[in-house]
Amino acid sequence: MNKEVLKNISYGVYAITSMCNSHPTGCIANSLIQVTYNTIAVSIHHDNYTNRCIENSKKFAVSILGEDIDNKIIGTLGYRSARDIDKFENIKTKTINGLEVIEDALGYIICEVTDKLETETHTIFLGKIIEGDMLNNVMPMTYAYYHKERKGISPKNAPTYIEKQS
Repeated sequence: MNKEVLKNISYGVYAITSMCNSHPTGCIANSLIQVTYNTIAVSIHHDNYTNRCIENSKKFAVSILGEDIDNKIIGTLGYRSARDIDKFENIKTKTINGLEVIEDALGYIICEVTDKLETETHTIFLGKIIEGDMLNNVMPMTYAYYHKERKGISPKNAPTYIEKQS
């Protein structure tokens, strides 16, 4: 199979946050879909600390990132582990319904986990939307924009990561 074809599926770029032992945690995700008018599905790698936190807290927030989002937010949430650092030390957030959302995001959605599906590498969490709002009037960042304009790469735990062929 030519794996290049998978790069043409459209995605957004999102910050997924949750709580773990009363501390916020989060990661960057691109595999998120609206399943119904009140249900979101998000795919989180088994090795991500955020996976365990969503599993335990049964809640997660989605911050929809815009094209203007600071690269430091993507770098901190996407390439560092909350096992090692306080990811929110230098990120402006606001607490909504007990979860951190990125202040500079386009908008946010708060969900309660209703179900999950396990794959070989990822957990797909289904979340019932309990709250959401717009924060800024900006263009949403697509994964294509992230790669083309920001020269971003997919980390190993991303659902879209494709191992380099030797």
